[in-house]
This record gives sequence, structure tokens and C-alpha cells, in this order.
Amino acid sequence: MSAQPVIRTADSGDGELLGELDRRAWSPLHAVTPRPQPPYDPFFDSDHRPREFLVAELEGELVGYVRLVPPTRLACNAHVRQIQGLVVDGRARGRGVGRALLRAAMHEARRQGASRITLRVLGHNEPARALYESEGFAVEGVLPGEFLLEGGYADDVLMGRSLARAAPPVS
Repeated sequence: MSAQPVIRTADSGDGELLGELDRRAWSPLHAVTPRPQPPYDPFFDSDHRPREFLVAELEGELVGYVRLVPPTRLACNAHVRQIQGLVVDGRARGRGVGRALLRAAMHEARRQGASRITLRVLGHNEPARALYESEGFAVEGVLPGEFLLEGGYADDVLMGRSLARAAPPVS
């Protein structure tokens, strides 16, 4: 794989591949849910619709996704979008897929009229935190010991950034 990632909106036919990717990429580094076990639920459902996902492809192969949604249904924070999941296949890491998905999510949030974007990341997930910080996200809060994962406590780190500041172009 040597091409640049192509980012597009997911469609209903991507569900099976995204479910497989999600299960392959599961790790206690970033997951607060239990390790997936069969039978698997469908990837898309009434709370997780294809239009909420941007997917990344390398040479025609689906290798990542980001989910972008309003954080609540409240009108008073309709100007905010939240990233609720960013996954990159292990075979595609280090190829700019995560950065391309993050930039595409910021672009899409702006297109939707948002002026702010937020996310949550586990405190021990240094690679993700470094990526987010390099794209202008700042730590805005920490919930210490929020999750008990595989016998240890993990902090829930809240990060965000304004979308008014210039962001690097989507590649």
C-alpha cells in the first residue's frame, strides 16, 4: 500500500467490513467496551447510521473510519460535533490514515455548521493523544480513574478545539 487514503461517507453496504475492522482493531489501548464476542451485532443500527461515519480506503481497501455526531440533542450545543470513534486498521497505521480521517471530520463538522469539535480519549492512549494535539486539540478536562479496564483504572481525557482556527487542508 503506497497510495494516499481516500475518504468518503460510509454507505449501508460498508457495515460488514466496518464490523470486521472494528473487531480486528479492538484493543484495551482505546476500547472501553468488552472484547467483541460472537454473535456480533450489526455495525449500523438506529443509533449508528452510515451518514455519521467517514471511511478511509487505501487502494480500494477499507482501512479506517471516524464517527462524527452532535454530542447531544440539545439546541444549545448544536454548534458542537463530537468524534465518537476513530479506528485505523493495524496494517495501515503510520500511513496518514488517522490524520486524514481527523482532518476530514473537522472539514465535515465545519460543513455542517459546527464551530467546535470535541472527543474523548483514554489517558494511556499516547499515540492518539499525540495525533489530536498535533491537529490543534487541547485537553479540556480529565476524569481520573473513570474506567476500570483489564484490572487497572484509566483516565477519560476530554479534548476539543475551535473550528474557527485554520486547520490543515484535508489530504
